[in-house]
Order: sequence, then structure tokens, then C-alpha cells
Amino acid sequence: MKIVVLGGTGRIGARVVALLAERGHEAVAASRSTGVDAVAGTGLDAAFAGADVVVDATESSAWDEAGVIDFFTAATGNVLAAEERAGVGHHVALSIVGIDRNPEARGYLAGKVVQERLIGGGAVPSTIVRATQFFEFLPQIADASTVDGEVRIGTALMQPVAAEAVARALADAAEARTAGAVEIAGPERAPLAEFLRRDLSDRGDARAVVVDPAAGYFGRVVGETSLVPVRDDAVIDAVGYEAWRAAS
Repeated sequence: MKIVVLGGTGRIGARVVALLAERGHEAVAASRSTGVDAVAGTGLDAAFAGADVVVDATESSAWDEAGVIDFFTAATGNVLAAEERAGVGHHVALSIVGIDRNPEARGYLAGKVVQERLIGGGAVPSTIVRATQFFEFLPQIADASTVDGEVRIGTALMQPVAAEAVARALADAAEARTAGAVEIAGPERAPLAEFLRRDLSDRGDARAVVVDPAAGYFGRVVGETSLVPVRDDAVIDAVGYEAWRAAS
């Protein structure tokens, strides 16, 4: 198949392109650096010509709620319209575990809610791959949660996963072309504070991690299981924190 990967030069997208190429597909990396801008809508028609599947692994360049909503509203709308014009048979998108259970999400997650709603209302059959937080993002979570030198985080559970496993799930979804949703997570479930302490210690960072229920997650209070899979058919990758750290 010809499979176009939006965000195909990024953290996840580049891995997806490599995996699909290894499996014998014509995998095309599409991003602003290759002349494709989903927000502006430029380059999409040419990129999607003859494509069987489009994988959307784009990431918003904005992190504030309004900016993220604007990004996913424009980008997803343009992509879905271009897919229809090109006759693309299937759409695969990367999202976040818990989005379907949190329609009133705020901050960055609000943009993903909008993205999923647009995809669900579109004409192209789709698969949404919802992943838990990546191990690779633990340092950013710590930095975003630091107040007066301390990492203050809420009580939510986390089940982080390796970026490589998420890329593999996206590649699998592109090949399968089965409409619906997939959840993927790592094998270990524990309070987010525990993972942050392990990561900070392994990186030689002396910041203390303080559990503060009012601190929440990226500035919002979430339920204990809001960020972990609850579906019985969730894909659980075998790579835990220690194995990921050793490999990285």
C-alpha cells in the first residue's frame, strides 16, 4: 500500500515510516519540511494522490488550550477534506488514552477531544490509536510540574509506554484498516509520582517529587484512572521502565 504519514519526520512519525517501509509498503513522510502543512492545507492533495491510508502523527506546536484547539481544528479538517478528494481509504490517528472518557478535558487534551470528534464525524473510515504517556516525555512532565524547585504532581496513576511501541501500533493499524479504536500502554501501572522519581534519579536530577492532589496533571485535576486504559482489549507492551531506560 501507499501510506502517507503526517508528522512523518517527528518522534513517532519517523518510526512509523521506517516500520512500514520494512514491511514492504510505500511509506511517505509528510511534514512541513517536505512541503506539507496540514494547518495551512498546503501540499496535502499532492501527498495523498494514490494513497491507500493516511496516518496522522502530527503534534501541535502550541501547548496552550486555545492554540492546541486551533491547531487540531484546522489540521484535522484540512486532512479529512483532502482525503475525501483523493479517495483515501482509511485514516489512522494518534490520540491519548482517556480522551473518550473525558469530553470536557482542558489544556492540551482539549485539542485531542476536538480532533477525535472531527474524525468521528468524517466520511473516511478511521482507526484511533490511543496511547498512554510515553517514557520519553517524563522529563517534560517533571519540568512542567516544577514549582519553586519541587516537582508537584497529583495522585493519578500512569502506565507509560515506549514510543517505539506506539509507532508499531500505528503501523499495525494502518495495515489492518479496521475501523474503531485501539488502546496501548506499558506493562507497569503506578502513581505518576513514582515514575517521575525514578526518572529524575536515573538522570541525576535532585529535584524532590511532592504528591499534591491539588496540583493535578498539567494544571488540571484528573481522576485516579483517567490516564490509564480501562478496556479489556488494550494492547499492553512488554517493555517496562527499566528495559526502556537500558535501551535508551
